[in-house]
Amino acid sequence: MTHPLDKIKSGIKICAQMSPESTEEDFQFVTQMGVEYTVLWTNASHASAEYYRQQKDRFAEHGIEVFGFGNSDVHNQDAIVLNLENRDAKIEEYKQHLRNLGQAGIPYTTYAHMGNGIWSTGRETIRGGASARTFDLNQAEVGHWGGRHFGLPLSHGREYSQEEIWDNYTHFIQQVAPVAEEAGVLIGIHPDDPPVPRLAGIPRCIFSSFEGYKRAMEIADSPNVGICFCVGCWLEGGGELMGLDAVDAIRYFAQRDKIFKVHFRNVDQPLPHFTETFVDNGYMDMYQIMKVLQQCGFKGVMIPDHIPSMGSSHQVGTAYTIAHMQAMRDRAQAEVAA
Repeated sequence: MTHPLDKIKSGIKICAQMSPESTEEDFQFVTQMGVEYTVLWTNASHASAEYYRQQKDRFAEHGIEVFGFGNSDVHNQDAIVLNLENRDAKIEEYKQHLRNLGQAGIPYTTYAHMGNGIWSTGRETIRGGASARTFDLNQAEVGHWGGRHFGLPLSHGREYSQEEIWDNYTHFIQQVAPVAEEAGVLIGIHPDDPPVPRLAGIPRCIFSSFEGYKRAMEIADSPNVGICFCVGCWLEGGGELMGLDAVDAIRYFAQRDKIFKVHFRNVDQPLPHFTETFVDNGYMDMYQIMKVLQQCGFKGVMIPDHIPSMGSSHQVGTAYTIAHMQAMRDRAQAEVAA
């Protein structure tokens, strides 16, 4: 039986996250960097097979392959995570998203399973006066997603148990995995950000540790369900909280064909207080990440993630990060081949 990854061209693919409505200037910038892959995001208003196909064709005209397409309206949905009133409708919406991707010939989508959003506590100044996202557990008050706010003490009015969170995940993944298989689409599940065991009454007991991910993959029991391995989130937790350091976790999952996409991001230290950094300025030697991915034959895409401010345009930080990534990839390819 062939694995869905067998259809993906070999080699680590450095990728730029772009707008589906990218301009000619955007295309020029990305192609000048030598980038040939992108991942795109939209919302329910454009989440159709026709739209996905149109964008795929338009990007192909500029020499850029659309590897993945996300839909923010079926991503980080508390209805799915917490079994709220509209859960079944959201799951059906997610299934249709998968079918639309399959019809458009797009092989991948990212999914996240956070019940009360992504949490931050502001921004801090890092090297050279750059501004970067930070999180301090002692100052945490609110999470955000899709224009909604999820605050302390209980974001959804009560405490939820770990058993509820696991049951709800199981219900979701066992419904959508067969659809992903039929559509020929890979689902990469992103870690919780930050990977704190509990926030505002919601356990983050699945995608905040190695053992949680391992159990989640076993429950899914599908070659089409894997991981969007956010290095930054794993570093936020660190080896102690995550149960395994980032390099060993990548080795374990990549050897089992479970990593489909990588978010290449560094932080200054693990929880309880971290600040995102430039890729060459955190506590992780990011080359070790690149090297283990090359050793394991990773063939998915890798994107810069949460880039700190740099210069007068977001393009400066993107170019800086992608240049680092390309140099690390080339070095890893040569070193592993030798």
